[in-house]
Amino acid sequence: MNQQKSYVFLQKQILLLLILSLVPGLAYIGLGWMSGVVMPALVWYSLNVLVSLWGWQLYKRYQLEQMDRAEIKSWYQKLTIFYYIIFGLWTVIFLLYAGEVESKLHYIAIFTQLGASVVASALLISERKLFIPVLWILMLPLIVYFALIGEWYGYILSLFSMIYLGVLLYASNNSNKMMQKNYYYAQHDALTNLYNRRYFSDFMDQLIKRIKVSKKYAYILLIDLDHFKTINDSLGHDVGDKLLQAVAKRIGNFCKETHTVARLGGDEFVIVSPEYKNEMLCMEIRESFTEKLLAILKEPYVIDKHHLYISASIGVNKLTSASEDASQFMKEADIAMYEAKSNGRDGIILFNKGLATRAERYLEIERNLYFALEHEEIKLHYQPQFDREERIIGCEVLVRWENSELGSVTPIEFIVIAEKTGLIIELGNYILEEAFKTLQDWDDKGIVLEQFSINISVRQFFHSSFLADVEHLCEKYLNKNTRKKIIFEVTETLLIEDIGKIVAIMEKLKYLGISLSMDDFGTGYSSLGYLREMPIDELKIDRSFVGHLGKEASDELMITTILSMAKIFDLKVVAEGVETEEQFNFLVENGCDIFQGFYFSKVLTKEAFEKKVS
Repeated sequence: MNQQKSYVFLQKQILLLLILSLVPGLAYIGLGWMSGVVMPALVWYSLNVLVSLWGWQLYKRYQLEQMDRAEIKSWYQKLTIFYYIIFGLWTVIFLLYAGEVESKLHYIAIFTQLGASVVASALLISERKLFIPVLWILMLPLIVYFALIGEWYGYILSLFSMIYLGVLLYASNNSNKMMQKNYYYAQHDALTNLYNRRYFSDFMDQLIKRIKVSKKYAYILLIDLDHFKTINDSLGHDVGDKLLQAVAKRIGNFCKETHTVARLGGDEFVIVSPEYKNEMLCMEIRESFTEKLLAILKEPYVIDKHHLYISASIGVNKLTSASEDASQFMKEADIAMYEAKSNGRDGIILFNKGLATRAERYLEIERNLYFALEHEEIKLHYQPQFDREERIIGCEVLVRWENSELGSVTPIEFIVIAEKTGLIIELGNYILEEAFKTLQDWDDKGIVLEQFSINISVRQFFHSSFLADVEHLCEKYLNKNTRKKIIFEVTETLLIEDIGKIVAIMEKLKYLGISLSMDDFGTGYSSLGYLREMPIDELKIDRSFVGHLGKEASDELMITTILSMAKIFDLKVVAEGVETEEQFNFLVENGCDIFQGFYFSKVLTKEAFEKKVS
């Protein structure tokens, strides 16, 4: 965009330069008629008109939304020649009139040449390749002219002209540097020096408009580094930043000048290909390019004597004349990238019809989710929790959504969308309020539970009003006894934030009487250090480990390890997804405390839960 802004700037100067050439040029015809040099003046003005017509065509031809890189480059080369010629013509008229001493026209010629130099230094400021040669073209004849006078004042004027040229070059160069510096910082990422999100957004809008006209093809790669968070946590952000710089350098060196590369933020990068006339060629180049890129990114990195090995998940999307807008196009690439992550990471996924169907459903879910609470479509259900004697001692609050258009929408689908759109705050508050009312209602009915678990999303947990909302709802719906039964379940992804901030929020929740559980333990970022620092009361073993009991020895080892860790830190352990007697017996034998899953009960409505527990 830096270069493109320079081109736009130069394009705008064409009209001004045409006016400054054609209108004052008429005066030279009159002066030529008075001095007997009208024919050379007419020839000069005719050339000026022809060059100006060419300049007008160049002005009209620059359509950024319809020109690819090769066409823009060709246009710029012609524009450069135009500027050289138009200012060169002013040098010609200077030479033509410089000898008209008797009629005093040489004074006008000198003044005009000096004025043309000032105009050139102002209008061509964005391109050093233009203003430096043009200033020499304009000022060198003046320097020589004064020197050829042969008088002492001529040598002084020649010296002053050289100084004047130096001042113009100095001022123009400094202004150019400042302009380029401002452009650079506005459009580049400070850490990696790649283009930033702002630049990329503008670039994509222009590219889509251009491809709609040209009917060409391009592809985009959305790259997310796998497990980058782990490197940041274990080795520190300094190492993480240096790794990002190394990745950016590899991508830049591999792409050279053929692709546009940007860093969108964090460990997310994007690459946009050149435009191709043939769709098949575009896809063949994309496949080869992407596979080589993935292999290059996986080569070891040496950062501060650490040998680091990372992979990447790459989402690919094809850009055609049918592509509507940049945001939708990027959302599709994002879906493909997350598909690569869900498939085990370290892979490449091309957005396709299957993913397109998923994307359409994503958009439909997002659209309907805005009205789900208003239409009272969100309902709470309850998963009973059992102790070792298979007695109900509590439940986990689960949310269900039944929509007239979409049917039954699973939490796996809509919770992620609610997180991304920010609707999770409103939805989370609704769940808390309904859950608190239910618990207090059951307590009033004499339904005695030891615990009542509610899932809290990461975005909700860190929201500025979260603690105040929880305190307000506690005071409104719960007594001191029922407060102590509440357990907030948070996932390990919570640890994307600073541990000090997490602990501070947890301590305030504990002060309100609320306990805390680490959900899906063992699938993310948790470590012994985190368990020691965080004031949690419970660990919840992820269903993926429980489901493989009897099949995978590694999962059995993981579960026994978690149970041993829990004993060390005096934590309760809940196993979710228990579906067989064998799983239950294994967990009991190894010291698990609480169980939930279809082996005991399916998820129940409020009324069904009341019947089961009574």
